[in-house]
Amino acid sequence: MGFIYWNVAPELFRVGPLVVRWYGLLFALLFWIGYLLGRWMYRTEGKDSERLNDLLVYLLIGTVVGARLGHCLLYEPVFYLAHPLEILKVWKGGLASHGGAVGVLIALYLFSRRNPGESYLWLLDRVVVATALGGALIRLGNLFNSEILGLATTVPWAFVFERVDQTPRHPVQLYEALCYALIFVGLIIVYRQLKSNTPQGSLTGLFLLAVFTARFLLEFLKERQADYGQNLPLSVGQILSIPFILAGGVLLWRSLRRSARGASFSSPEKADRR
Repeated sequence: MGFIYWNVAPELFRVGPLVVRWYGLLFALLFWIGYLLGRWMYRTEGKDSERLNDLLVYLLIGTVVGARLGHCLLYEPVFYLAHPLEILKVWKGGLASHGGAVGVLIALYLFSRRNPGESYLWLLDRVVVATALGGALIRLGNLFNSEILGLATTVPWAFVFERVDQTPRHPVQLYEALCYALIFVGLIIVYRQLKSNTPQGSLTGLFLLAVFTARFLLEFLKERQADYGQNLPLSVGQILSIPFILAGGVLLWRSLRRSARGASFSSPEKADRR
């Protein structure tokens, strides 16, 4: 069958000791696009966009530290606890989206404490829009690295990752990238409709619910990454996704409930003015 044979080098180019990889380039692109989106949102709502520089630093540190610790402690704890200095070698690869999500949550909390002008939920609702697109870019980076492999399949669009083996596999990296890109488009549409009237927590709830539901379902098409989770009924990625799905559902429900209450409280006042 006409499978897609994939053998793209993970390195884009190198100049002396400097190596530029597709993954690193896409990771940097995430923060650049995130900055542009954040500036547009701040200006749309009449807020001071100068704070974005500091916010970007918080998010960069939170994402990298959280994603790295998440991978080391959740997927390969035996190795990294025995070789703790290896945790610092981020350039060797190994970042986990669940850990990155926790890192972002903590970073935004710390930023909001030092910058009381925007509430924690207000910040989260704006950051998750770019984060959804970032998830798509990161999965494309995984594709270039020939990592996070799908299960063997005979579908005509199967990828053969020649740097790994000759087995046709589901291109789960592309499946996830497409899901996250669609979620990004959906969040943008909701925000453009509501802007500053967006119920606090609604975009975050939608993001968590959609992203981690997609992640949970697509895990059925992936090879399991954590050695200790091979015999579990669900993969480690699925188990870690469940709390985020529940949190997203609760947050969205509470947000919409508060919004409905606000609308019901304001309607009598409008009736009186008529």
